[in-house]
Amino acid sequence: MKNITNKLLTVAERDAIVELRHAMHREPELSNAEWKTQQRIRDTLERFGLSGAKTFHKTGLYVDIEGAGSGPQRSVAVRGDIDALPIQETRDDLSYGSLVPGIMHACGHDMHASIAMGAALAFHRMRETFSGKLRVFFQPAEEAEPLGGRSVAEEGLLSGFDAAIGFHVKPDLPAGMYGARAGAVTKSADQFALKLIGTMAHGAKPHAGVDAIAMAGAFINEVQKIVSREMPVDDGAIITIGTIAGGEATNIICPSVTMTGTIRTSGAERRMLLVQRVRDIAEGIAAMHRGKAEFSHRLGEPPVVNDAAMVDRFRRLVIETVGEDKFSDKKSPTAGGGADDFGFYSGCVPSIYFWFGSEEQGNQSGVHTPTFGASDDLLVPTTELAVRYCLEMLS
Repeated sequence: MKNITNKLLTVAERDAIVELRHAMHREPELSNAEWKTQQRIRDTLERFGLSGAKTFHKTGLYVDIEGAGSGPQRSVAVRGDIDALPIQETRDDLSYGSLVPGIMHACGHDMHASIAMGAALAFHRMRETFSGKLRVFFQPAEEAEPLGGRSVAEEGLLSGFDAAIGFHVKPDLPAGMYGARAGAVTKSADQFALKLIGTMAHGAKPHAGVDAIAMAGAFINEVQKIVSREMPVDDGAIITIGTIAGGEATNIICPSVTMTGTIRTSGAERRMLLVQRVRDIAEGIAAMHRGKAEFSHRLGEPPVVNDAAMVDRFRRLVIETVGEDKFSDKKSPTAGGGADDFGFYSGCVPSIYFWFGSEEQGNQSGVHTPTFGASDDLLVPTTELAVRYCLEMLS
């Protein structure tokens, strides 16, 4: 097996990224409240002489490193997300366990941010030897609205860039392995709210009213047929009803029911079709029952779509530096309908969102669970792989 360690990071830089990971894990902050994390990142950058980081989305930072070498003037962006989740950590084997009750880094963002930091520090030190520009985003609010990735797109922070690079820990891929696939690798995630309106009546006289609960039951059954009968099987579309509320008493015909849910698809071209069909079903069911439907939706993350050429280049790099048996482009049997606001990046410029495996003894829990964890040993090799890949993209 080849060794990925290419001596692209100094000892001080290696120590700094592990230190940052531990500090972020001990003091996690939720989406749109990452104030201490923002300051910690700025302090680390400035400690290594990297000043001039700019604020975006209130709690985010990005920093530009301009190369002074000769060559093509390409611009590449790297994203590391920084927010945590409202989950109580239950691991007691970590020296850097969360000290904040009810909040933990259960999705690896402490690692992602530290890898992005390593890239920033290495490129700052090597700035005389490369050409072009690297922009490193320390992006807040990947987990909850308002999304940081949307701000990147809406504020034009990728305008003029040639490529963007994102990464995510993958707990069902063995530690030391890396993965990427061309095309859509996550789904869009759009939210909807529905109010079904009937007419109240005495429970003994149902004919005198319009039962919103009956409408809701019919909607729940019918809406899933959009997925099973109208969407291509390989799309993997998902319609989830996450909340439902209604009813006044046991002997009253329910006058209204409210629901909220999520609509997911890997096909960008089918995204609005799915939303419209959910609306159609709601309005049709309501009309059939002599009631009314009030439907609204909000577009969330678009699917992350990997550029085929960038994936091919990444695959070759992994094979050359780590070994052919360390790259995977297989779809995981446990892969679900997850979303990531890196989809806003891939909607702006050619992009890659690669995975680094973390599954090993002691670290076998999935993300968004109270026992999730990943070894520090993954940080330096993954950072050096990311740095080498950025250098290739700039050249």
